[in-house]
Amino acid sequence: MSKLSIEHVDVAGRRVLTRVDFNVPLDEHGTITDDRRIRAALPTIKTILARRGRVILMSHLGRPAEAGYEAKYSLKPAAEALSKLLGKPVGFPSQDCTDAAAAAAVERLGDGEVLLLENLRFHSGETHNDAAFAQKLARYGQVYCNDAFGTAHRAHASIVGVPAAMAGAPRAAGLLLLAEVKYLSDILQHPQRPFVAVLGGAKVSDKLGAIRRLLDIVDDVLVGGAMAYTFLEVLGRRMGKSRVEHDCIKDAKEIIELAAEKKAELFFPNDHVCGKEISDETPIEVFEDHIGEGWIGLDIGPQTQARYAERISKARTIIWNGPMGVFEVGPFSVGTKAVADAMAGATGKGATTVIGGGDSAAAVETFGMDDRFSHVSTGGGASLRLLEGRSMPGLDAIDSA
Repeated sequence: MSKLSIEHVDVAGRRVLTRVDFNVPLDEHGTITDDRRIRAALPTIKTILARRGRVILMSHLGRPAEAGYEAKYSLKPAAEALSKLLGKPVGFPSQDCTDAAAAAAVERLGDGEVLLLENLRFHSGETHNDAAFAQKLARYGQVYCNDAFGTAHRAHASIVGVPAAMAGAPRAAGLLLLAEVKYLSDILQHPQRPFVAVLGGAKVSDKLGAIRRLLDIVDDVLVGGAMAYTFLEVLGRRMGKSRVEHDCIKDAKEIIELAAEKKAELFFPNDHVCGKEISDETPIEVFEDHIGEGWIGLDIGPQTQARYAERISKARTIIWNGPMGVFEVGPFSVGTKAVADAMAGATGKGATTVIGGGDSAAAVETFGMDDRFSHVSTGGGASLRLLEGRSMPGLDAIDSA
């Protein structure tokens, strides 16, 4: 999959309309608590500015009502953070990405200057891929660049509608987008073995496609998180009050049967750290095999932690998507931390380790370990889509190299 890189486009004196993913977390005061996604976009922004391009950035933030400006979802904090990181002013023209003030600011933009448009999702046209909305944005650019890996799996206006409206202009991939795709694609196509996939999270329905494909590629699939309880229910275990997706029982049964036919081995937790509720104060009990009535499985147990850590320590390639438990609550973070520690140790011994964005990336950031892996992706859903082998609308809209 060879795509046109922004580095191979002449941007001097041209307006480069660049989709980034500045969907960063904000606290109640509007302060950014994790600027990793902004920092990840810097190489693309800097290469355009260094070559006298004019950078017009567009992004979404959160889930506004899509009915106009909402202060708590404003991208203004992102503009201020980017200005500090670049050491130069970042224009932020108005509260609407398509109004006259925004259009005028785009027209005034000079070589080597940058501005950030307000939240795209203040308009319903973004998520609905409205052609008229996409056309308004497209008029801003002479070159299109997508560097938003975290949203490249969504068919939104800024991802597919704008490049379609800019047919005839260069439509390139940013450096982050190219790096993310190359890392994940190369690993899936040419892994060093043993190759281990660790899959967790709350919903088995989110991971069905990935598991099916990975069973043909990896040596081991280690399953944790609440998604494990649906599989364990199929295997006849009693899961107490743990989350079980009953509408996925048939799919889970099919995957267990499929795994029996494949070379890959499918692992499930054999013990569980449980509570009565999700809180720091809840009583805690460890159950083996069956979970007691009234108890909720909230983390993998110590035996499972040791078993998974052993498989990871022997691997040469590891991909991880989804935490092993409710890592945000102290007593139930141990399993996720054990997996992170095992992967970091494997990295130190020369293994290739990839954290597949989303909650997994948030977990290793929380643990202060995000620099101890080969790659930490910026997109959970996008990473999962690549693991499933499905096409990415954002990539399909980019010109071939």
